[in-house]
Amino acid sequence: MQTGILGSPAQSKAWQLLAGENNACTWLQDTQSSKNFNLVIDLEFDDHPERILEYAGNTETIFLLGAVKITPELAFANAGIAYSGEKIFGINSIPSFLERKTLEISNPFSLDIAMLAELKWWDQMEWVKSRVGMVTPRIVFMIINEAYFTFQEGTATREDINAAMKLGTNYPRGPFEWCEVAGIANVYETLLAVYEDTRDERYKICPALKSEYLLQNIR
Repeated sequence: MQTGILGSPAQSKAWQLLAGENNACTWLQDTQSSKNFNLVIDLEFDDHPERILEYAGNTETIFLLGAVKITPELAFANAGIAYSGEKIFGINSIPSFLERKTLEISNPFSLDIAMLAELKWWDQMEWVKSRVGMVTPRIVFMIINEAYFTFQEGTATREDINAAMKLGTNYPRGPFEWCEVAGIANVYETLLAVYEDTRDERYKICPALKSEYLLQNIR
């Protein structure tokens, strides 16, 4: 299966950790050549949802699109175009999750999943509903947000919060460590998308997290 892949430098690094020696992919500079591949994995689609305009109408290629911050169906709606049988799935492609051997994946258009049988990079697929935040990022990023509230209140240092989470939950990283690996932009933008979707106060962004995100964006 000829595979083309697009992604940020951080996603490229995570992909290398996942794929190892099975990395028989062509890294693409843009979406123009997507029709030349059996499979296109666009790891950064939810940062560039306008790419749906390039993928629409191509019903031959299978697309795995990063879909944590925006769903494929919302991308179609925002672009003002109709779904017409494209083989599109949403995946969790955020660093720290991407390199796992379990792929978090959605099937918004109820496609035949047998077409994914040749995928060799993951041991299993965890099928989730097509919602912003998916499942794992919602949970982890909510914990990170709560950690920022605790830090903002001055009741614990970042180091103490990291240590407490790893000891108390057996998570591989503390919340601030996880935020660094996932990228604060991904954390902030996912929480914002989930809050706008649900209006659930659990996802309302901590001011300290927002300030850190904004400072990073102006540097």
